[in-house]
Amino acid sequence: MSSSLTGGTCTTSLSLLGDVFILYFNVSYINNKRIIIKVFSHNEKCCTYVKGTTMIHSAQLQVSERKKSNYACELIDNYKRNVMCSFTAIAAIAAVATVLMCIFAIVPNSSAFASTKSTDGLPPKGVIVTAFQQNWKSIAKECKQTYGPEGVSYVQVSPPQDHIKGTAWWTSYQPVSYNLNSKLGTEDEFKNMITTCKAAGVGIVVDAVINHTTGDGNKDTVGVGGSKYDAANQSYPDAGYTKDDFHQIDKDIYTYKDAQVVWNYRLVGLLDLDTSKPHVQKILGNYFAKLLKMGVAGFRVDAAKHMCPEDVKGIKEAAAKAAGTKPENIWWMQETIGFPEQDPKIQPDQYVGTGEVDEFEYSYRLRNYFYGSIENLSHITDQLIPNKKAAIFVTNWDTERDNSTRVLTYKDGAKYELANAFMLAYPYGTPNIYSGYKFTQRDDGAPGATDTHIPDVKCGKNSKWQCAQRWTSIRGMIGFYNAVKGTKVTQWQDDNDNNIAFSRENKGFLAINNTDKPKNVSYKTDLPDGEYCNVYASRKCFSTVTVNGGKVETTIPAYSAIALHVKAVEHFGSTSTFSTVTMIVIVFAVLLIELALILRKNKAGSNK
Repeated sequence: MSSSLTGGTCTTSLSLLGDVFILYFNVSYINNKRIIIKVFSHNEKCCTYVKGTTMIHSAQLQVSERKKSNYACELIDNYKRNVMCSFTAIAAIAAVATVLMCIFAIVPNSSAFASTKSTDGLPPKGVIVTAFQQNWKSIAKECKQTYGPEGVSYVQVSPPQDHIKGTAWWTSYQPVSYNLNSKLGTEDEFKNMITTCKAAGVGIVVDAVINHTTGDGNKDTVGVGGSKYDAANQSYPDAGYTKDDFHQIDKDIYTYKDAQVVWNYRLVGLLDLDTSKPHVQKILGNYFAKLLKMGVAGFRVDAAKHMCPEDVKGIKEAAAKAAGTKPENIWWMQETIGFPEQDPKIQPDQYVGTGEVDEFEYSYRLRNYFYGSIENLSHITDQLIPNKKAAIFVTNWDTERDNSTRVLTYKDGAKYELANAFMLAYPYGTPNIYSGYKFTQRDDGAPGATDTHIPDVKCGKNSKWQCAQRWTSIRGMIGFYNAVKGTKVTQWQDDNDNNIAFSRENKGFLAINNTDKPKNVSYKTDLPDGEYCNVYASRKCFSTVTVNGGKVETTIPAYSAIALHVKAVEHFGSTSTFSTVTMIVIVFAVLLIELALILRKNKAGSNK
């Protein structure tokens, strides 16, 4: 017998008397101790019931002969389907065995819900990790060691373009050309990172800075990667820009209540590109196209609200033309910080026609609720950007520095982890886990950074690098996200005391205790009965939680959570893997003997 799993369908081939029968079956549902299986071959029908501790309720089978002339068919005709029913019973056991192999092959770090190609031409969505200010070699290594094995779909990298020198993190956000040599690595290292990560099942998302170049006060003339420029004269020959390619208003943005000021004035002294000009759009389009041809999966467009929506659309169209694709096939996320008091023309909803937008309000609400009442999380998406257009995060490099009173950061400890857990458990937007580094001053660059180089990332207890993708809770919740993808929230529960719980249909369950004391809980869940690994608390299933009678009764530690899903389970119900498999082997053997006796009797009758 051989089997394979594709989506929710297993294929079992069984060879009998020299003839091969191909059976296709689907697991209709798993409900407590019952599994209903449908097995399909051709036309004939036969039903069999397998009782016992196998958790098999029933199996309806449709089986027929492959060839009208084969021996099995003759047996069916001669014995009026008795043999066929015996064979069907064997086929049922084979199918059941395959189902159980599918079920009990469950591991916490499984990425069995591997994405298929999106029907709209975009890459399939999944968990993103922002590897802030991490060099290409380190990201490539982490793709093999952590991102790929843990089921991370994408890594968002800092801008891969030549920029000004300096140790501060923001030097990466002052480009001088679109050459791919920077303090994060060379173009060859960048290409290798893409290839290595893709081999590990991880795509690369590029943070692209296209609204501006460096400030006119910069006195240097050569970028980190060797690009020549003259900021004072607005000349960037290696980028292809002259003075005519910039807005000639030499004042900084002084109000956000006037879109024209936001689009045409300078952002903190940075030279503002006139992105309405076809020449500028062509240069930027070629940059994006180059990255796409290298294998980049998508883009995060920096400072999108500082460009007119029509300009952003034009740049994307130029990119598509240069890359030989359609604009709608380019994954395009845009930084659009929305505040109700600002001009309606620069709000996030003005940019959704071009792609996804960063929903900063989601981050603000997370902090408000985790420092208030998390019962409000049931309404966190009210009046936000629609689900399919929202890019979300708990924090990023800007907010953790400039809006730390409005968002949760690593400095908030357990609440920060719980917020990330909720984000990965609740079905809204494209989630992004932030992996940065510890800092004391706003401008602090990456650990060990020089004016032209950032050393390799070293994760560890005493490291300044956060390496959030390695945290137990984050690892576990990435697996949770992948296991429950495509399901809805069911069984929402809260107690008005900063405790919540909900299921993701019959695939997952999350409960959060946002208080400073342990909480004894009794929650309903749609998960099948069984013993589950608490992936929030343990990587190797050292911490388990039992579901019995559709309920979870346990104690949740202070400022902690339990996260359960069907891809991280010790066993379902009271049936162990061993006993189940043992029973299957016994029943299978008995049925083989039964079939052999029938065949022998038939042969003896034919010889008379």
